[in-house]
Amino acid sequence: MTTDIGAAAACRLLPSAKAATMPKALALHRHELGPLPDRLPDEALSCIHASGLRGRGGASFPTGVKWQAVAERSRRDAVVVVNAAEGEPASRKDDALLRMRPHLVLDGAVLAARSVGATDAVVYVRERSGSARRAVEAALAERADTDHIRWHVALAPDVYVAGEETAVIRRLNGGPARPTPVPPRPYERGVAGRPTLVQNVETLAHAALILRHGADWFRTAGTATCPGTALFTVWTQQRRQVVEAELGTRLGALLESTGVSSADAAAILLGGYFGRFLTVDEVADLVLDETLLHDVDATLGCGVVAVIPRRVCPLAEASRIAAYLARETAGQCGPCVRGLPAISEATARLVRGGAPARAALADLERWAGQVAGRGACHHPDGAVRLVASVQTALAAEIDKHARTGPCERTGLRSTLPGVPPVTLGNLRW
Repeated sequence: MTTDIGAAAACRLLPSAKAATMPKALALHRHELGPLPDRLPDEALSCIHASGLRGRGGASFPTGVKWQAVAERSRRDAVVVVNAAEGEPASRKDDALLRMRPHLVLDGAVLAARSVGATDAVVYVRERSGSARRAVEAALAERADTDHIRWHVALAPDVYVAGEETAVIRRLNGGPARPTPVPPRPYERGVAGRPTLVQNVETLAHAALILRHGADWFRTAGTATCPGTALFTVWTQQRRQVVEAELGTRLGALLESTGVSSADAAAILLGGYFGRFLTVDEVADLVLDETLLHDVDATLGCGVVAVIPRRVCPLAEASRIAAYLARETAGQCGPCVRGLPAISEATARLVRGGAPARAALADLERWAGQVAGRGACHHPDGAVRLVASVQTALAAEIDKHARTGPCERTGLRSTLPGVPPVTLGNLRW
């Protein structure tokens, strides 16, 4: 099923496009949604399984499977972690949810705790998001002694890999926020050695509604293989918007709903810095369904849709992202330490153009094969996916740069957040 944006079913997490930025008090929240549902653990787990909810943090893993794995290991000593690290610089959806509907997220964490046998819950929130942290702390103060679990707040450092679930566990156990080899996985041995459920903010908010209204209600939106709604952070040259859309919506319709014309775009980045670049021609009828996107080697990822305007060189933007990902590694394995800097340098040579650009394409092909699937975590794989999409979606730009050198847009300021400038020889962009 393909839908256009704007249906009532798309107004679940963010009830209005003009929703207030101030969070609602607990009393008003409960007045609107009712008390927490009193479901037995097995009933709650069955409901989450039946809903088809998948994680909204980027991996799209079935939520029911994740909860069940923790429940089977728990002896009423599990831990739930609300993962609000949101290390992706272009994503703002989790931050928006924590600011606008913290009680909905915390409801989801409480219900998850009851379902998997947890006695402690940790809100792992990024250091740079002061407003989200304050909203969470205020909401927790209102809930004191009502949830029957021990609440904790921990700060995530402002690094890209800090939200990877084994990095979360390592940080909460007193170490650096860097991924660790698996097994053991968090559900086997997590915080303080206890079975741990690490769940994204948006996923928990959906779970809170599913366990109130039921799996069938959740499936009234979305598609059979990708039910429900999702939050998207839409970046344009003028502004950033967090919007909710029914899965199965056309990407073109999502952009139109935010006032974006694809005619004004040089390219679209879908899925964030681990996503892929798309040509403008690909965008109009592309359906926001993880299963269908997989067929074209794309992903919803963390829900970022970044519009690269025509006034900016999309190849230069891709090079900036590659440099960012090379800088943001955990520095723990060869693919990250040596492979990603080499891939970043080759991507920069594409921007510089001329004869070296042709050689850079061959280098990227070779290095991608040597890096993909061989890292200690999935960070190198995400970088390889992004750069592979550059070679297809931006093929015309690569050819132009190879023939004529850097274009007149190369040195213009980036429209993307967090990415550093790149220097190659005497050229900086």
